[in-house]
Amino acid sequence: MSKTYSHLNKTLKGWLKRPRSFIALILGAFFLTLSLQSPKLPATAAYPPLGMGNQTEEIVENRAETLGLPMEPLYSQTVEPSDLVEQGKLYYQAGQFDQAARVWQEAAETYAAEGFILKQAQALNYLALAYKELGNTESAQSAIAQSLKLLQSQPDTDNNTRLLLAQALNTQGNIHLLQGQSQTALDTWKQSASIYEQADDQTGQLISQINQAQALQALGKYRRAKSLLEQLVSELQNEPNSLLKAKGLRSLGVALQTLGQLRQSKAALEASWQISQQLNSPQDTSEALFSIGNVARDLQEYAVAWTYYQQAAELTPDSLTQLEAQLNQLRMLIELQRWDVAQEFIPIVTPKVNQLSASRPAIYAQINLAESLMEYDEAGMSDSLAVDTSKLLAKAVNQARQINDPRAEAYALYQLAKLYQANGTLDDSKTLSQQALKLAQEINADDIAARAGAQLGEILQKQGKTNEALAAYKIAFDNIQSLRSDLIAISSDVQFDFKEGIEPLYRQLVSLLLTEGDNQANLQQAREVMEALQLAELDNFFQDACLDTNPVALEEIDTQAAVIYPIILPDRLEVILSIPNQPLTHYATQLTQAEVEATLTQLYSGLSPGYPRNERLKLSQQVYNWLIQPAEAAMTSQDIQTLVFVPDGFLRNLPMAVLYDGQQYVLEKYRVVFSPGLQLFPQGLPQEELSLLAAGLTEARQGFNPLPGVDEEIAQVSQQVNSKVLFNETFTFATFKELINNESFPIVHLATHGQFSSNPEETFLLTWSDRISIEDFDLIFQKRRLGLLKPIELLVMSACQTAAGDNRATLGLAGFALRSGAKSTIASLWSVSDESTSIMMQEFYHQLTDLKVSKAEALRQAQLSLLKEPLYQHPYFWASFVLIGNWL
Repeated sequence: MSKTYSHLNKTLKGWLKRPRSFIALILGAFFLTLSLQSPKLPATAAYPPLGMGNQTEEIVENRAETLGLPMEPLYSQTVEPSDLVEQGKLYYQAGQFDQAARVWQEAAETYAAEGFILKQAQALNYLALAYKELGNTESAQSAIAQSLKLLQSQPDTDNNTRLLLAQALNTQGNIHLLQGQSQTALDTWKQSASIYEQADDQTGQLISQINQAQALQALGKYRRAKSLLEQLVSELQNEPNSLLKAKGLRSLGVALQTLGQLRQSKAALEASWQISQQLNSPQDTSEALFSIGNVARDLQEYAVAWTYYQQAAELTPDSLTQLEAQLNQLRMLIELQRWDVAQEFIPIVTPKVNQLSASRPAIYAQINLAESLMEYDEAGMSDSLAVDTSKLLAKAVNQARQINDPRAEAYALYQLAKLYQANGTLDDSKTLSQQALKLAQEINADDIAARAGAQLGEILQKQGKTNEALAAYKIAFDNIQSLRSDLIAISSDVQFDFKEGIEPLYRQLVSLLLTEGDNQANLQQAREVMEALQLAELDNFFQDACLDTNPVALEEIDTQAAVIYPIILPDRLEVILSIPNQPLTHYATQLTQAEVEATLTQLYSGLSPGYPRNERLKLSQQVYNWLIQPAEAAMTSQDIQTLVFVPDGFLRNLPMAVLYDGQQYVLEKYRVVFSPGLQLFPQGLPQEELSLLAAGLTEARQGFNPLPGVDEEIAQVSQQVNSKVLFNETFTFATFKELINNESFPIVHLATHGQFSSNPEETFLLTWSDRISIEDFDLIFQKRRLGLLKPIELLVMSACQTAAGDNRATLGLAGFALRSGAKSTIASLWSVSDESTSIMMQEFYHQLTDLKVSKAEALRQAQLSLLKEPLYQHPYFWASFVLIGNWL
């Protein structure tokens, strides 16, 4: 199996660590938290299915009989309906959702026959929850609609009716969210919270508000979700200590962890732990310790995580909680390659997993253990565990079918397909993948459908079935797109491993699309996929689906601009060319990714002053021949004046203006622009008289060298444009924010140290006494982005640089540009001479005062002015400045 799809399979592995998630946290609180978001299925890596042969289907079908597992529900139809309700809760808590649905259905029918309307409504509410877990959304919606109809027919004068109505609304909101109706879910949960408030039920309000945070997350409103959760934590701190408060804090901790707020999660969980310990509740204390261990593991504090898992396992009276903690310890040992200790753990946990009766937690435990065994074998630590691993996964499939859990079945089938694929049995693997995909699509399990589709595409590609493979990859891509908000809002341990999981899927789809020549439909989709990849990378950088897309046609922007999409694939460099009013074209260079990246790295090094000129020009021309030369004739015939690059990979760190055609630089022929894609093209503002806020530092601050040329730079800029200046000690975070929020400036010019990095925490701008982070930038410019103040037309950052050795550092540059809401951004890819920068900026603003000159042309003329100066004609001095966004 390729590395790509073994990593794709890590997508939501964090759920292996917390299989009961929100549901288990507050089950004791009126059974209401069953309406909280259900855990997503875990993922495991592939391993050869030794001993499986070609009888996987028979193994799965006959497994119950060979294991002696019960095939019928363990309840009597003669018991009282109240007993059935309680029995259903036990089945539900055990993960036996089909059994729970059966008993709750019978309870509801019995209550209906006896005329107990409120009890019938409650049973129907529970029934809806069971159907939801089974992926039967239609039946869930029908059951909860019946429940609400019954409740709304009753007078709401007593609290019991109100509480049942609020519970039912909570459940309905969860079903709405499952159906993708996030705003409706949010409104429903607000209604539920209001009813809980009327009934003076603080626990219910808490649950409804946690649910609202989930809806806000699904809507991409992560800051609001975070604020709501922070408010809940604050309110809970003032409540008297109780087990209910401990459970509430624990649920908040898990919710915050899922949103990636790990430090806040840890604080809430530790508060829960303290209360549980104070009130002498071993189970609650154990569950709090288990959850803190999960957070510590997310933070890569492995020794701390190990201690908490160990304490949780020793303290709990519940065997399943103990097993979950031990399984997580084993996974951590495997991750840390502590093979000796792992060898001791395997015989401890394996018998416990094998003894579990059929339930979703049992299936999760089997997959969790199977993943550990696979990686243990894959590392060469053992050659005798493969058969046991195969049996574990076959048992997981069987148990999922036994309890009628299609989501678990789909995932387990996907795992079996991976086993067959790894063993080279492609036909059987294809069949199983198709079954997994079909099931996942039927229950709208987008995450499983994405995995199964990608796996099926890979199998079909290996079999030479290109068209079928393309169709499968498209399914995977569509499901990835539908998961956009989920993938980036949650902690890195839970989300798809972007670089090694999602990104290769985009590229594989593009690769197949471009094998069909100049088929316009395929070329159009390939361009859309690359634009989606750009957006996904920025989402991944921000950990926030904050970017609003507004796709535009190039013809509507600039009829003299061509857009160039270079795409670095494993076996070649592809380029898609878009020229207004012309069909899309593409051309390829047959070089491996390693060869392409080696040349690009050499060229980047060649831009330093000490590099031999002839070698630099040779490399520059080579890249020119890859990206531009094949399109020269078409661009000349269409009088193209501007080249808009949507750069891929390391190309983002290279200024395209420095490419060389053998006689002159691209800068001398074209205006050059960077863009994250036409989906993110920002419409410019009406041109008006320029005014500018300039801020800068000349003195050494916070360990950074002085910038003596900034004094001259800001003085020159102020002469060209009406300006307000913050200089040295007056340039602080507070003063800058105050000016931005109270006055209108079309241009903001920042002449200060800064760094762009692929890590948001290492991306910043320096002020006199502070640093402005990406998050700070977001807050500073919030009023402008919301339309309360006029947006920034142009943001200039003249003294920043990309982080050394960071191939994706320009994500930080794009981050500052997008967080400011600026229509255009000019920044430097590396820190250059103060003197040359001052000269260039003076010419740039001189050009910009002519309202007929575009920003791209103004920058080009300013760079040409340096190129003509003998002292500064080396690209090091002028090429580092790039324009991002609107070039008009």
